[in-house]
Amino acid sequence: MSTETLPRRADFRFFHRLRVRWAEVDMQKIVFNAHYLMYFDTAIADYWRALAMAYESSMHALGGDLYVRKATVDYRASARVDDVVDVAMKCVRIGNSSLVFEGALFRQDQYLVGCELVYVYADPATQTSKPVPPVLREILLGYEAGEPVSEVLTGDWATLGEAAGALRRAVFVQEQGIPEALEWDDDDATSLHGVARNRLGHAIATGRLLPADTQGVARIGRMAVERVLRGQGHGERVLRALEDAARARGDKAVALHAQRSAERFYARLGYEPVGEPFEEAGIAHITMQRAL
Repeated sequence: MSTETLPRRADFRFFHRLRVRWAEVDMQKIVFNAHYLMYFDTAIADYWRALAMAYESSMHALGGDLYVRKATVDYRASARVDDVVDVAMKCVRIGNSSLVFEGALFRQDQYLVGCELVYVYADPATQTSKPVPPVLREILLGYEAGEPVSEVLTGDWATLGEAAGALRRAVFVQEQGIPEALEWDDDDATSLHGVARNRLGHAIATGRLLPADTQGVARIGRMAVERVLRGQGHGERVLRALEDAARARGDKAVALHAQRSAERFYARLGYEPVGEPFEEAGIAHITMQRAL
């Protein structure tokens, strides 16, 4: 009788959830074997987001890139159409220039398929291997040890303006097409700014808190999150830090001009609509407010 110990959900910190689609099953009505590699590759992309790292810009800043050296799959049981499965990933070994990831596919607690992915860190111009940067090693080991992947800083424009401004330009001017002249105003100099940054020091979310009005209502604005890292909680952490600052100085409430596309995000965090929708910089908005 085999005494082999299979991976368990408790062995992993990271999970990527997906539902098996009809197009992914074969004539045996089970997931076609090659799709499991796609599942694990998709999970790896989400793993980098869990590290608060936008993959392309992060690798560019590090001066290298990752290339698959070997991929092996261990089939134990099959997933079927409409199964909801969790793809677990973890970095299990970092060599001089190599990184080894272990993957496991679970249906609830049942282990279905395992995977080992071996990457080589290399110069993208020559595709020759180079040492894994110490900071990347620290980020990966820290994440697997349960350490936080980002921090939120608050401060004035002189302290955080460069980081906040670069992210706002990328989101509002370049992505949303807001004219540059409308993005910058005198309120930056009098506001408290919040910036979430990852362990590479890159700004991944930002916002600002303006002084309260005569009714004790402060306004939060210029909330922006790195495009590929949205939905990871970074914007919420910046928002909560600004709320805490408003509460600490005695403000009674905070209000913001929410883009209608983000209305449900703010509603989930306790904000309620005030008044009628309006247009600002060519984008539909609505005022929302939350008591402190």
